[in-house]
Amino acid sequence: MTLTELKYIVAVARAKHFGHAAESCFVAQPTLSVAIKKLEDELGVTLFERGGSEVSVTPVGAQIVAQAERVLEHTAAIKELAKQNKDPLAGPLRLGVIYTIGPYLLPPLVKNLIDNVPQMPLILQENFTVKLLELLRQGELDAAIMALPLPDHGMLMQTLYDEPFVVATPRTHPWSKRREIPADDLKAETMLLLGSGHCFRDQVLEVCPEMARFSSPGNGMQRTFEGSSLETIRHMVASGIGLTVLPRASVRDMEDPHGLLAFVPFAAPAPSRRVVIVWRKSFTRRAAIEAVCNAVAQCDLPGVDMLALDKAA
Repeated sequence: MTLTELKYIVAVARAKHFGHAAESCFVAQPTLSVAIKKLEDELGVTLFERGGSEVSVTPVGAQIVAQAERVLEHTAAIKELAKQNKDPLAGPLRLGVIYTIGPYLLPPLVKNLIDNVPQMPLILQENFTVKLLELLRQGELDAAIMALPLPDHGMLMQTLYDEPFVVATPRTHPWSKRREIPADDLKAETMLLLGSGHCFRDQVLEVCPEMARFSSPGNGMQRTFEGSSLETIRHMVASGIGLTVLPRASVRDMEDPHGLLAFVPFAAPAPSRRVVIVWRKSFTRRAAIEAVCNAVAQCDLPGVDMLALDKAA
């Protein structure tokens, strides 16, 4: 039995699919399948029920997977303990960021960290919230920047900043001249949203729940369309397909008279998201986390409200 085999069974249990689990572990599917079969033979039990579109965990498999998760967490803790006597700012920091924050935060953040702590290079990964939390649990990441609310995670957390949302319209749209837009008005318009899996999509649907009803093609009234990234959606809005909601940091200039888009604030109470950094309780390089928090606070992000870096929750 090896730690790699334990990592594989945890990945399969979470993905419920051998192929997706292999991708998350950066190995070929046959490699993962052979390793799991070898572990099953060694233990003399069947861990997974194979067949159909999804892989299910057997009752005894669920118990073994839960124990494997604890072993992997303890292994990560041992590695962190070995670093305690070293400079916590020396060496790489593996940082995850969700897709709708990375393009706007990472450029100034990386520059600030290079200036402040050049001995701590970043290893960056952009991904979905659920995937970043999984990588944190597995010890593949040291910390991750994402937006609330989060599923139960059992990790330490520090708030970073609050970010309001704004409405983006084509420059020729009648709403482009408005000073503000009530959230309830959006249900009358064709809206462009990110695809499923993006937490920002869920946050926008909370702003206007009516959009969830119109996003279903089954009711014959589809008035929402999906894009793969915020930048793709911006171009779709510029072409006149519809409107969208953007995080404020993605809009450098709200008053750009020459752009193809117009940006209008929401009427109070304006919807917003709270951006946080999370890390495992076993991660002992607290000075590294503080360095990232301080570097974020130094970033000139338009329209965001930086929060005091006073306590972890």
